[in-house]
Amino acid sequence: MKYFLSLSDFRKQYPLGFSLEIKDLNLPSGIHLILGENGSGKSTLLRALAGIHSAEGEILLEGISLSSDPLAYRMLVGFAEAEPLFPSFLSLDDLIQVVASSKKAPINQIEELKVILGIGDYSSNPIGSYSSGMLKKSALLLAFLGTPKLVILDEPFTTLDRESQERLTQLILDLSETGISFLLTSHQSEPLNHLPIRIRLRLIDGTLISHE
Repeated sequence: MKYFLSLSDFRKQYPLGFSLEIKDLNLPSGIHLILGENGSGKSTLLRALAGIHSAEGEILLEGISLSSDPLAYRMLVGFAEAEPLFPSFLSLDDLIQVVASSKKAPINQIEELKVILGIGDYSSNPIGSYSSGMLKKSALLLAFLGTPKLVILDEPFTTLDRESQERLTQLILDLSETGISFLLTSHQSEPLNHLPIRIRLRLIDGTLISHE
């Protein structure tokens, strides 16, 4: 089997003692789910895979090393936090301009994502006026910009209404058919029932204990 994402001797240690360790993990392309309670290390792992948090060990995405070629690696990854935080005085359009430029995103992609996610013209308003749902949609749009090979979504369905959840689910399905892989966490089972989850991982207290 050809592996899409590989980790070896991965370790993230925090000063207060929490440690996340994964000796080896090899994932094929597809949609994968990470399970675990709050504090188990899910968000820590996702941020490390997104290149936001430093960690020991090797992370390879389609053979590109995060440690030796970080720019090329990050061009292949989109990431949306569970609880996104953005400067309140900026608008989503301001953020899009920065991210789209760095990810070389086509203009038509931006407009398509605004329509799919139900953002519309609200993106020109300052972020300080956004609801929690609009903040989530903003983070999701930014994660899809460019031509990522892996999109990492931490609790993507929280704060979204039912219609927006359905739109997001369909977007994930459509993009997965084009060869984009996904790594998700979610406490909401209903949207996941409509996704072809290939592998389910479970974290308990910083330890990967099952690999289904």
